[in-house]
Amino acid sequence: MSVYTCTMNLAIDMFIQTEDMEDKKVNRTIYDELQANGKGVNVSIILKKLGIDSTPLGFKAGFTGNFIEDELKKQAILSNFVKVDGTTRINVFTQVMSKNQEFKLVNQGPIILEESQGELLKQFEALNQDDFLIVSGSLPRGVSSEIFLKIGQICQKRGINLIYDISDSKLIECLAIKPYLIKPNDEEISEWFQLENPSLNDLVEKGKLLQEKGAKNVLISLGEEGCLLISDSVYFANAPSGTVVNTACAGDTLLGTFLANKLKGHSEMECLAQAVAAGSSTAFQPGLTDFTDVELLRKQIKIKEITDGL
Repeated sequence: MSVYTCTMNLAIDMFIQTEDMEDKKVNRTIYDELQANGKGVNVSIILKKLGIDSTPLGFKAGFTGNFIEDELKKQAILSNFVKVDGTTRINVFTQVMSKNQEFKLVNQGPIILEESQGELLKQFEALNQDDFLIVSGSLPRGVSSEIFLKIGQICQKRGINLIYDISDSKLIECLAIKPYLIKPNDEEISEWFQLENPSLNDLVEKGKLLQEKGAKNVLISLGEEGCLLISDSVYFANAPSGTVVNTACAGDTLLGTFLANKLKGHSEMECLAQAVAAGSSTAFQPGLTDFTDVELLRKQIKIKEITDGL
């Protein structure tokens, strides 16, 4: 059994801290960091930190794509990206310390031709039964949401455990191929089902509906509220307290940690608790968690099995 992640719209993330952000003035930074990124790449990094090898797939372009590949190699993560023309995007996340604000600037990325899309699909066709494939993030220019369904059909045919972490509404159609797990957040569920300020009970109801449509497991991230897991049972985990610094990669950390613990044979309750602790740890620092504070955060988390509502 092997694990693969797929990020079709790779990115370098630049994290910046500045004391103030004023219009038409030179604003000096007090901290900056470049990270190889993209949602699937983050999952691969988290898996590696927890002792699980994986192969990142997707499209890379130009010097920025090479940077991501090189950064992964430094962490003993060997990727197999399809090379395309253009430049892999750079996203900028800026925290303004004096106002406790966070600004997220996300670029589009290169245009992906049909030929390159075909190369990626051939890679999926070479995966083996019982492998895991995590498909995460947005689509680059030139790629339609139909590719999510094509990937699902390949995985269904080959017996691959498919995990979707995508916001595209195409996911609803993809549920018919019975993915192993999906990881929406509360905002995405609200958008798909046209909900306003949904309660936890509303989210449980919609999560169960997603399961009825085909998803075997549904992991719903709730930000500072915690997380829901809908599998054979329904579980709620509260989030630990802390100062939020960066929310960009918390969901990827949650997913990677959950899967790593599942692959190690831990109980669903423990998988959920570890995942929420690790995701929170990432939210409380500029980059991905180093797991040094995860056990301490874990002590704040209580898992509740939901039988008759919250």
